[in-house]
Amino acid sequence: MSADETRDGVKLTNLDGPLFDGAEATKRDLVDYLDAVRDRILPVLRDRALSVIRVRPGQAPFMQKNLPAHAPSWIRRLPVWAEASQRQVTYALCDDRRTLLWFANQRAVEYHPALLRDGRATHLVLDLDPPGDGAFDLAVRAALLVRRALDDAGLAGAVKTSGAKGVHVFVPVAEGTAIDDLAAATRALAARAERVDPALATTAFIREDRQGKVFIDSTRAGGATVVAAYSPRVRPGAPVSFPVAWEDLDRVSPADFTLRTVPNLLGGGDPWAALLPDPRPLPADLVAEGHTIPVARVQAMHEGKRRARARRAR
Repeated sequence: MSADETRDGVKLTNLDGPLFDGAEATKRDLVDYLDAVRDRILPVLRDRALSVIRVRPGQAPFMQKNLPAHAPSWIRRLPVWAEASQRQVTYALCDDRRTLLWFANQRAVEYHPALLRDGRATHLVLDLDPPGDGAFDLAVRAALLVRRALDDAGLAGAVKTSGAKGVHVFVPVAEGTAIDDLAAATRALAARAERVDPALATTAFIREDRQGKVFIDSTRAGGATVVAAYSPRVRPGAPVSFPVAWEDLDRVSPADFTLRTVPNLLGGGDPWAALLPDPRPLPADLVAEGHTIPVARVQAMHEGKRRARARRAR
């Protein structure tokens, strides 16, 4: 079998080389996988600024936001001014099969689309991060706290494995939701879930304050990204971020979903599209509560400075 081939006009090279250390897969496996799931992953990437994590032989994985100058002219581009770095970033929009194949040939393993589509909010997202590898069961328990908070607020969401050690909860929101209100509601939901079982879950942004609990990350709002459903991850065994029904969440393991297993699990369906509920407006009381909660990153920055001053004083 040749190590090179062409699909949809995209030249694919060095396909039989190992993907990355511990992947137990080749570059061909990555290309074949993404091609097999293209009808499921492209809808969650389409019209969203895309960041990818690439792996080159002999190099550490790295995140690529700016589309390289050598990228084909037929890839759609989205220029965005980055305040933090004071420069314009030209993101790719991965809308079709050949763009996806081009990224696969560039050894782009992970796909992290922006949460905003055309500048508009589409989902509220909570990222549940357990205290270490092998603690997925704790993330599942924390996800059920989030589901209870959603139920109490009159909202509904879908859940997927992160493909790493945790869980992502996605809550579709009504068109026209203000980004600052979305961020506020995310903070409020995290706080409500934490209050249900503070021995299990925490909203503490500073890692040393989490005390072995599951971190409910409420900062994925606005211009943030989250790894896409069906995206592989640069982790041993090449796991995939995969949608799971709420009632099945405590019966699965992240290792169940990999480059090799997922195509056979899908059959002809798209479970992520099937599991996502219809968008709903955010309750006014949830938004109001969230606006009273400080932004976690800002609060952590001020607290870090306070602790540094205290250490210097001692």
